[in-house]
Amino acid sequence: MKLLTKELIERFKQQGDTSRKEAKDIKVIAKFFNPCGAGTWFATDYDEKNQIFFGYANLGDDRFAELGSFGLKELQEYRSPFMTGIERDLHFGEHTLQEVLDTKGHL
Repeated sequence: MKLLTKELIERFKQQGDTSRKEAKDIKVIAKFFNPCGAGTWFATDYDEKNQIFFGYANLGDDRFAELGSFGLKELQEYRSPFMTGIERDLHFGEHTLQEVLDTKGHL
């Protein structure tokens, strides 16, 4: 599965820099997940030049879930013991960063 499409890149560009926006006004553009275990990433920003996302990551323990950066390359290269990779949630829908924060990423 292709994690990042031209359409998604365009949506990130349309949203623009979110660093000065409130969480309720920031759209989550893409949700990535590990289909064989813990790990969910909600991307709100994308730096195309450096291929780095910014967003919310929950790697399985709500106490340590946080906002931060994560790389496209690291998502693409991950392989579980079952040889599956990270996938993009094609049915995620429209959600704000505030909704993700309120649920600790359990959407």
